[in-house]
Amino acid sequence: MLRLDLQYFAGEKTEKATPKKRQDARKKGQVVKSQDITSAIVLLSVFLFLLFAGRSMFDNFLNFFHESISKYTLMETLSIETVMVLFTDILFEMAIIILPVMAIAVIGGVAGNFLQFGLLFTAEPLKFDLKKIDPIKGLKRIFSLRAIIELIKSILKITLIGTVTFLILWMNIESVLSLSFKSPWESLHTVARLTAIMGIAAAFVLLFIAVLDYFYQRFDYEKNLRMSKQDIKDEHKNTEGDPLIKSRIKQTQREMAMRRMMQEVPNADVVITNPTHFAIALKYDESKNDAPVVVAKGADFVAQKIKLIAKENDVVMVENRPLARSMYDQVEIGDSVPEEFFRAVAEILAYVYRIKRKI
Repeated sequence: MLRLDLQYFAGEKTEKATPKKRQDARKKGQVVKSQDITSAIVLLSVFLFLLFAGRSMFDNFLNFFHESISKYTLMETLSIETVMVLFTDILFEMAIIILPVMAIAVIGGVAGNFLQFGLLFTAEPLKFDLKKIDPIKGLKRIFSLRAIIELIKSILKITLIGTVTFLILWMNIESVLSLSFKSPWESLHTVARLTAIMGIAAAFVLLFIAVLDYFYQRFDYEKNLRMSKQDIKDEHKNTEGDPLIKSRIKQTQREMAMRRMMQEVPNADVVITNPTHFAIALKYDESKNDAPVVVAKGADFVAQKIKLIAKENDVVMVENRPLARSMYDQVEIGDSVPEEFFRAVAEILAYVYRIKRKI
């Protein structure tokens, strides 16, 4: 029973997501994002643009209609060619007027997304997935906490934006009621001004709601990204590799290093030994090194192997218990002999060279 409880708690997602889990989720397009922030920025940027550039756009519209009437009404005959020219001209002129608004909307949409999760290009969300059309999961989404939050958010949007719009109209009630007494041009100017103000106010209200929604989306994102202790262990195992495989790799590396070390023993000048436990093989090349270099060392079985190879290759072995033990502890393979051992090693090498000269 206790084991089952431990397994349950090991599988419960209580741990924060690891950097790798976050990176994998980002690659799949799973990021903290509130669509309302993007919508609010687009709405605000478009209405601000219309507020400052609306007069210029209106003048362009008037010029377009004036030129169209004066130019195209003089056409005596209509043919396929003239209709195509007419259509192309109208399309081009309308594009000049409308494209700035569309460009502002695109820039606002890109900026809204960039502010939330930075630069990200992925086609993962576009892939076909049967789970997305699963009716059971669809029902779960409809009756989930997220659906309730979205419903509350929609009601909040309608209520606040409606209230702000009503207040703006109420504060300008005299201008609205006097529209019937104004000229068409004055009426159009008043309606355009109130529309821009209401649009900007609605954008700020939506931005306020979007900020709250962003914090909720962040909380929900972190919750969905949580991992169990077992998930973290599995990820670590997959990232670092199976411990059994790692141990085999290390064993193979040790064996290869051992073989390389043993291949250097026949080239050594001397092997300093503690008869039963340690063996240190030294080589001295005046043209390459200022001091003798340890080419092999070992303890117990490895020491016996070094001594056996040294004996087979007529390498002189000298017994010096304190020196062998000290050098085994303090000097690594490939290192030069430390200065504190110079005197003792020099005496041993001098002894070895005398023996070789006699031979």
